[in-house]
Amino acid sequence: MKTKIHALRGLAAAACLVLALPMAAHAQNIAVVNGKAVPKSRADALIQQVTRSGQQLPPGSDQRIRDETVLREIFAQEAERRGIQASADYRAQLELARQSILIREMFEDFRKKNPATDAEAKAEYDKFKAQASGTEYRASHILVEKEEEAKALIAQIKGGAKFEDLAKKNSKDPGSGERGGDLDFAKPDAYVPEFGKAMAALKKGEMTDVPVKSQFGFHIIRLDDTREAQFPAFNDVKDQIKQRLEQTKLQDFQEKLRKSAKTDYKFSQ
Repeated sequence: MKTKIHALRGLAAAACLVLALPMAAHAQNIAVVNGKAVPKSRADALIQQVTRSGQQLPPGSDQRIRDETVLREIFAQEAERRGIQASADYRAQLELARQSILIREMFEDFRKKNPATDAEAKAEYDKFKAQASGTEYRASHILVEKEEEAKALIAQIKGGAKFEDLAKKNSKDPGSGERGGDLDFAKPDAYVPEFGKAMAALKKGEMTDVPVKSQFGFHIIRLDDTREAQFPAFNDVKDQIKQRLEQTKLQDFQEKLRKSAKTDYKFSQ
């Protein structure tokens, strides 16, 4: 008797499992279009494609994604019904798409397997910091076309006229002129050599006694302040440095593939 009861229970359980299988399969589908299932994985792939492009899906986008996925299936079935897949243009576009996907996935796989480490980022940071170290100068200047005009302005400033007022009125450099000649902090090599050399020779608060000629015209330069070069903390720029390093690694990988390929084609660069 017990054996029969156990057998009946086993049959019942098996029947429930069989009935549940189509339901489980259906749960993985968004819809059925003309007898063809539209899998949920296709909607997931569409979401992944959007997020990979850098776009952020707004809240409540799930329904729109499902709508788009089902519409794609409807349109694709109609295109197949019309024989579009047999056209030469379709095959050419399909090959381009195939290559694009393959290349994108290969580069993404390379990026994942070759991440920039904290140690690499720190070494790059230290290199940049060493290059950026030194004194920064905050200067103001007035730029004019003629030497006589510059000499006249120097005389006015020495006579009591405000440097800032004359810069706003006379300077050919519109950016700094609007700020009274202020150029903010920079290192001497940020300027043309004549300007940088003359600026670095000044003491804080001093102004050039004679106009400084450059390719832009004649400058009257005043040194307002100096400071040690400012540099952001490593943790503040670590992610940006890693991103740049990973991009460099990818470019090197691409160049290695190009050079190692056996081809009769001559690249322009």
